[in-house]
Amino acid sequence: MLEIEIPGFGPVRLAHLVSDFTGTLSVDGELLPGLGERLKRIAALMTIHILTADTFGRAREALQAVDCRIKILTGEAHDVQKEVFVRELGPEQVVAFGNGNNDRLMLKLAKIGIAVSEAEGCAVAALLNADIHVGRAVDGLDLLLNPKRCKATLRF
Repeated sequence: MLEIEIPGFGPVRLAHLVSDFTGTLSVDGELLPGLGERLKRIAALMTIHILTADTFGRAREALQAVDCRIKILTGEAHDVQKEVFVRELGPEQVVAFGNGNNDRLMLKLAKIGIAVSEAEGCAVAALLNADIHVGRAVDGLDLLLNPKRCKATLRF
C-alpha cells in the first residue's frame, strides 16, 4: 500500500493501480520504454490491474514480465465497465491512469485520476475528469514512486 498525506486533499492510501493499456501505457500496442521497470516497482506497493479493449492484441505479451492482472474488455460501454471495476475495488484505494473517453468515469471516481497524453493523445473528457495530467506515463508512475511529487501537485 502507498500512503501519502496531502494537505487539503486528505489522506491517500492506495492499494490498487487501475490502468488502461492502449494509448496510456502503450503506443500501437507496444509497451512504452521505461514502464516495465517502473510497473515492477509499483507492483511491490499495490496490485496492478490493466483494463483494456486491447485494440492491437498485444497487451498480455507486452506485460508478461509485470506482476499484473489483465482484463480484456468486450462488448459495449467500456467506460461503464471500468467505472464499475473501480467501484468494486473501493475508489478510495485506487489510482487510475487513462487517456481515452472510455477512461473518464474511472478517472473521476478513483481517489487519484491521472490523465496521460503520450503519442495517441488524451481525450478532453479524460483530462477534465482527472486530478492530474502528465505528458508521459513514466511521469505519472514516477509520481507514485516519489510520493512527495504527488503531494506537491495535489496539495491545496
